[in-house]
Amino acid sequence: MSRPLPRLALAAVAYQYGPSPVLARIDLEIAAGERVGILGRSGVGKSTLLQIMAGLVAPSSGRVRLDGQPSRGPVPGCTVMFQRPALLPWASVLDNVLLPARLSGRLGRDRAVCEADGRRLLDDLGLGERVEAKPHQLSGGQQQRVALARALASEPSILLLDEPFSALDPEMRASLRADVLRLARARDLTLIVVTHDLADVAALAARAVVLDGRPARIAADFALADDAEADLRRRLGRLSRDASGVTGRAA
Repeated sequence: MSRPLPRLALAAVAYQYGPSPVLARIDLEIAAGERVGILGRSGVGKSTLLQIMAGLVAPSSGRVRLDGQPSRGPVPGCTVMFQRPALLPWASVLDNVLLPARLSGRLGRDRAVCEADGRRLLDDLGLGERVEAKPHQLSGGQQQRVALARALASEPSILLLDEPFSALDPEMRASLRADVLRLARARDLTLIVVTHDLADVAALAARAVVLDGRPARIAADFALADDAEADLRRRLGRLSRDASGVTGRAA
């Protein structure tokens, strides 16, 4: 029986910014429906790697494949949720969620269905009564929930998270992580989160990839045990006390 193709595969991917090498020979395969956390100190190249996965940045060398096919440009079915919500300040919560449908032309073809789907997403995230609110009327956690609803409104098969919890307080971080995990599981999404926080990976991922070095390489790649945060601490301790540069904040 042949081994199924990975959903997303990076082969010998390297990236250089001007004269400075950022990533060196990254080989990484991620299966459909897998949940992966990419850890590393600030500035190691985590976000660059995420943007290469999404097709927003082209690697200096190496190949990115989606379902076995070469991928150039934005990866189909892939959505990124960034650290900042980046909501349109003049638009309502619902209109922000409908932005992907507007850009794709779906909103013009079937507004009623798109609006119903958007309202359903917002209701599922506890924002059903705030559909007409503007972003400035929301808390930071509510704004990130709108950003999550907007990301899911495009019906992605791959959801990439670029430290979207870092500006939130511990209680809100834990609540939003739970929402992300619940919705990713319900939709059978491939979930990839980049972070320097062990708690993010422990809460969301079943596998951890650690980046380290200058330029960055994969220093470790392992499945997480049931007690994920303790497992991460043990494994990173074996690598080096300081090499990973990650934090151990628990939320």
